[in-house]
Amino acid sequence: MPHDLRTKAIVLRRTNYGESDRIINLLTPDGKIAVLAKGVRKEKSRLAGGIELFSVADIVVHQGRSNLGTLTSAKMLCFYKNILTDISRLELASECLKKIERAAEQVDNPEYFELINQVLAGLDKGVNMDLARLWFAMNLAQAMGEEINLATDVMGSELEIDQRYFWDRTEVALRINSKGMIGAQEIKLARVILQNKLFAVAKIAQVNELIRPLEMIGRAFW
Repeated sequence: MPHDLRTKAIVLRRTNYGESDRIINLLTPDGKIAVLAKGVRKEKSRLAGGIELFSVADIVVHQGRSNLGTLTSAKMLCFYKNILTDISRLELASECLKKIERAAEQVDNPEYFELINQVLAGLDKGVNMDLARLWFAMNLAQAMGEEINLATDVMGSELEIDQRYFWDRTEVALRINSKGMIGAQEIKLARVILQNKLFAVAKIAQVNELIRPLEMIGRAFW
């Protein structure tokens, strides 16, 4: 039965369709949807301003008998325009959108919307890019159901305060190594990353120095 859906949305991808339309892949708090934006490429389209990349919009979608709904209204709520002024942040933000879209195709999780919204906001406000990448990679992996073991080492022993570790990608856990770069402070930070919002983590003293040893964990899930 035809109905209208009103929700918040973040544009994941836009594909030109026909002479003036676009198919828009959107991420909403309830999951990923694809909609047809009719006439959106015309100069005076009322929809165009609401479906910019790196923005959050309030949208209305008319869902008929087809699987592809029709976008009937789009009002921009927030535009992370500063991302567009820095090529490195633009590239990272674009890669995060691609990864969240692929993740939504595999496992649909309501956490994805807030996850990508936080990382876009962080990149827009100047959060350290390495921290943003690490936070996103670890939290996306967790949202997809991957276990990030920060309680025991590869042998199943509880992690010790006075030990040094490195991340074993094969075992997906920490392994004792006297020359390892990961110690008690880094482990504590990794746990905080998985339990807190990006802006809260960014306020931690010396966070930019502490995240460097954790990048091996981030790369395992990137």
